Amino acid sequence: MAVLTDPISDFLTRFKNCCRAGNEQFLAPYSRIKADIAKVLQEEGYIWGFEVVTDSGHPQLKVKARYVDGRPVLTDLKRISKPGRRVYAGGQEMPRVLNGLGIAIVSTSKGVMTGSSAKRSQLGGEVLAHVW
Repeated sequence: MAVLTDPISDFLTRFKNCCRAGNEQFLAPYSRIKADIAKVLQEEGYIWGFEVVTDSGHPQLKVKARYVDGRPVLTDLKRISKPGRRVYAGGQEMPRVLNGLGIAIVSTSKGVMTGSSAKRSQLGGEVLAHVW
């Protein structure tokens, strides 16, 4: 088993690979931050849903990718804040993704939310990823 230095990147890469391969769902090791990211993706319509399943004693996130007319809703995504270089944004400095067509996923003191929600609430935080 490999040691992951960035589990959030691993989760996002699994999601992107699932969509590009045309798979309906994927499994990822469970963590609370990944579940929070999946909740944001579900609220924004990028996935149908997710659930926590226990496989051989280890909790896993089972995520169902969303497709419209056989094409994935996810076009692409990019990890912004990485373990070697953290990226933070203030409440009014939240980045726009593809001129408003995508979302920024931000970890704030009030939890994980979209960049527009953080801006509305005037909360700053760590910019985890851009999704479009």
